[in-house]
Amino acid sequence: MDFASLIPVGAAGSAELLVAEEHTAPRVGSGRVHVLATPVMINLMEAAALDAFERFLPAGYQSLGTLLAVEHVAATPVGMRVRATATVLAVEGRTVRLAVEAHDEVERVGGGEHRRVVVNVARFDERVARKRAV
Repeated sequence: MDFASLIPVGAAGSAELLVAEEHTAPRVGSGRVHVLATPVMINLMEAAALDAFERFLPAGYQSLGTLLAVEHVAATPVGMRVRATATVLAVEGRTVRLAVEAHDEVERVGGGEHRRVVVNVARFDERVARKRAV
């Protein structure tokens, strides 16, 4: 299947979160400071990536994250909103490359590149079932 003809370069998506205590580093085990945890920022970036292009995939297909190279450069306190955006940079075979960024209400808090691979869900589930049977 030619995913490059289905997924437009430049397609964009976003995801937003109101930072609560459960989103802080101590709560997710990634630090001790009560600010937005890096793993939560990453999750938001992945959600933005899904929003950017999965709507273009045919039934029975979805994407899985394979690489996320990001920096987390500023702290976001509890009670502040953070918004992640993702923009499709390229579609190469089954791989989709995206630019991702996160901003809180004051500044850019992170950014980088994310890659996802498109899979046929039925075939993927079969592979997982075979692996589980080992």
